[in-house]
Order: sequence, then structure tokens, then C-alpha cells
Amino acid sequence: MSEYQYYEFTAVDRPLTVRERAELRSLSTRADITATSLVNTYEWGNFKGDPRKLMERYFDAHLYLANWGTHQLMLRLPKHVLDPATVAQYCQGDSASAWTAGKHVIIDLHDEDEDGADEWDLDGHGLLTSIIPVRAGLAAGDLRLLYLAWLRCVQSEEIADDEREPPVPAGLGALDAPLTAVAEFLRIDTDLIAAAAAGLAQAASSEPTAAQLRTWVVGLPAWDKDAILADLITGGDSYLRSRLLRRYRDGHPADASTPTAIRTAGQLLAAAADLRAVGERRDAEQRERDRVRRERSAAAARQRHLDTLAVDQPAAWQRVNALIATKKPREYDTAVQLLVDLRDLGERDENTSSFRNRLAELRAAHARKPSLLERLNLAGLDT
Repeated sequence: MSEYQYYEFTAVDRPLTVRERAELRSLSTRADITATSLVNTYEWGNFKGDPRKLMERYFDAHLYLANWGTHQLMLRLPKHVLDPATVAQYCQGDSASAWTAGKHVIIDLHDEDEDGADEWDLDGHGLLTSIIPVRAGLAAGDLRLLYLAWLRCVQSEEIADDEREPPVPAGLGALDAPLTAVAEFLRIDTDLIAAAAAGLAQAASSEPTAAQLRTWVVGLPAWDKDAILADLITGGDSYLRSRLLRRYRDGHPADASTPTAIRTAGQLLAAAADLRAVGERRDAEQRERDRVRRERSAAAARQRHLDTLAVDQPAAWQRVNALIATKKPREYDTAVQLLVDLRDLGERDENTSSFRNRLAELRAAHARKPSLLERLNLAGLDT
């Protein structure tokens, strides 16, 4: 396949109208369009639509990838759910940017990796499904996605080394499956994530427990609970759960993890390099241990094989002669390997003279078999 491009758009907060689907169809006759999605794959040509405009008008999430190394993720949320000023603290480069459109803020995350362009047996289907739950977490006040976006900018060297990190959200050291999928899709260095998480004073979960939420709800004023129930029943606030979770987090700052000291981008990169060096050294040590273990296992197996051969060496020589008598190349190979075993047995038992004499006799007896003699010479069996 010379080219591969995958486009997927998803509408979360509301379905597309019939008219909107018709408008999207005018952009592509090949796309798979439903009330909540548009999916298209290209092996030649390009999509005529502008993903930014489609996000502004129709969709809440977009994923794009191409086999020349481009990975892109866009998420749209209402501004009353996600403050654009908060987003601006984290999205500070080309790899992570944001803009507002009407009542929404749209986050654009992407990575370009030409070195990985040839690693393609990849199908984009299903990737956005694994990622999209991060949008609900972001709406509920979980800012880990935004911090990962900032790390993506740091990794791409779009942040100055002396730039101080933005607020670090809780649970950075325990990413859930959707956040892990984002980190993998954007190819964020795992050592950089670990370096950022290592500086946290605590590794608290970003998600409050059911017991914590029950205690909080019990303490809410009656009029507040009435308003929440009314919103729930009437459906007046589609982000009710997210809004309540955000209220809980805002009211419990002690639950948030904080760094023991604010780090700079350069310090995090240096810490990631140290972690990488430690990991590489650990991997090298493990590879060496594995190599030694394999060699010892092979040596032990070799000794067991020679012990078996030592039980009846005359029978082994008879088998060598029988194999050579077939005049078949494959049998020659088996005979030569058996001779190597007999040589090694003689060396182990310090009885090489007998083997050399028998080998000399064998070479003399088959002096007119050049194919056999060549195999003997290549195996070092040249008397």
C-alpha cells in the first residue's frame, strides 16, 4: 500500500440532522456517514473537507492518521464545561493547540513522526473508540489529558527548557486505559510521563471513590440537591455528572497531587533521559543474564548429549559409515555432525588420538568423495 489515510469524526453531545448528513455527503461520496459519525479511508486522493471546520460545526471528536507518520486528535467541549483559559495553560505549541468557536473550545493534538512511517500494518478503526472516554473525564475536571498535551509539546521541543510546568493533575502516575491510548497514539515518551509522575507528592487517583462522593452528597444543602434532581429529571443539563464531579474536585483541593517543587521542561527532559538510561542499563543487564542462562543451559544439554554418545561409541561410528554409504548430501550432513560430536567427546575425555586415527582412516577410505571431504573441512574435521 503506497498511501493510507484514515479520518474519523464522532458527534457525542447531539446527533447529526438529516440536513447535516447531506452536507457531509457532499464532501465525500465514499464516506460511511451515520447520525453520529463520519469515517473515511483513503489509499489515494484526499478528503475534501476541512477537519477544523467540521469540528466547529458538527463533531465533538476527530482522529486522523496517515502512513507518513501523522497522528492527530481533536476534541470539542462547551466553554462552560472546559474553560479556554485552563486549556491555554497546557496547550502551548504546535503539537498541542486550541481555539474557540462559538460556545465551544476545540483542542488539537498531533504528532509527526516520519521515522515511524514504515511501521504500517495499522488500521485506524477502533482507535477513537478507545480514546474518546477522555473527553468525559476532561469535562468532569480531570486535566491529565491536558498535562499529557503539554508533555507532547515538551517532547517536541516546542517548550523552552526554562519554562515552568503548568499545574500537575492528580493520578498522573496511574493513567487509565483511555489516557494510555492517547499517550500511545500521540507517541508520548513513557519515560517523560514517568519523570513527571515521579515528582508528585502523592499518587492519588484522579477519580473520587463512591464513598467520597456519598459523603459529599450527604453534606449538600437540600435546595442544592433539589436543583440537581430537577436537572436530572428534566434533562436540562447534559453535563450534569461532569459538572458535579468538577464541583467535587474544586471543593477538595487536598485530593489533588502536587509536585514537591515546580519543575521546568528542561528538568523533566533530563529526568526522562536519566530514567531511560536506567531502563536501558537494566535491559542490558537482563539480556546478559538471559545470554548466560541460555549458554549454561546449552552447555548442560551438550554434556548430556555427549554422555549419551559415550555409552556406545562403536555404534556411533557404524552409523557414520552407514550415513556416508547412502551418498546423499543430507545424510552427509548428519554424518559430519555426528563426527563433530565424537571429536568433542574425545576432547572432553582427553582421548583425541583415537578419534584422529579413526577420522584419518575415514578420509582415506572416502578420498574420492569431494562433496563429503568439503563438508569435513568446513567442519574443521581435517585430521
